[in-house]
Amino acid sequence: MAIVTSQQINEYYDKYARIDVTFTKEINDSLRLVRNQIFLKFKGGQRQCIIYSTSLVEAKIVVALTDELIKSLQNDNLVALRFCFLKEDRTDTYSFFVQSRVAGMTQYDKERNLFFVQLSFTQRPPGDLIETLGNLLEANINAARRSDERVIINQESLRRLGLASKSVPIHIEGIPRNGILRDISFGGLKIIIMGNPKFLMNKKAVIRLSLSNGKYLVLKGEILRFEPVEGRKDLAALAVKYDTESISFEYKMIINDYLKYIGRSAAIREKKR
Repeated sequence: MAIVTSQQINEYYDKYARIDVTFTKEINDSLRLVRNQIFLKFKGGQRQCIIYSTSLVEAKIVVALTDELIKSLQNDNLVALRFCFLKEDRTDTYSFFVQSRVAGMTQYDKERNLFFVQLSFTQRPPGDLIETLGNLLEANINAARRSDERVIINQESLRRLGLASKSVPIHIEGIPRNGILRDISFGGLKIIIMGNPKFLMNKKAVIRLSLSNGKYLVLKGEILRFEPVEGRKDLAALAVKYDTESISFEYKMIINDYLKYIGRSAAIREKKR
């Protein structure tokens, strides 16, 4: 994740405080949420819970409650919600509490005593949560606004993006090929391959991007056009437009972090003039 200043934290809070994020499996994975380390803490104890959704001012959780605990929370509704995430290198975690009050309880599963519990945060949450949700929401917005803004692939951008290699496997209508990344964007990429590209137009493609942390991302799309590679008649650069549903939040955040880095670098150079 890109370095975020206190000014950016404040901007994230002002822009996104009331936007609700539903914690789907994809969101959980993209944010590296440690699901078995999420707890509702209350006077006298704590219960493991599931985050259904959260904004920067409130959250909805699913938690098992006994009749005794329900009465206790009705008498004293001040609680704290513990968030826990893996760090980027995935070797350690970081966690924090968000001070809250119980604003409502609705039974979800009578047999297992599961309840939807709505929490209202009693104060601004820690900067870690603002940064995490702000970065996610910003990336999603920029994916639409800046979908065609391309990042040229070189050794520096490769490192900053966290990509393991310029060499990328691509399956075109199920047939495997090897290619070299030329550029990428929120909405697609260009990849250099060998062979005659004329017969590949409008074909479906699946690309696997390997990340330097050992993970990989699978992106699906369609080949829209091709460009010649100067000085190489045996090569062509294919332009692939992604299928919208194949673009993960993790991919969006990778591209967004890089574009923010480029923007900061340009601003610093401008100040030095």
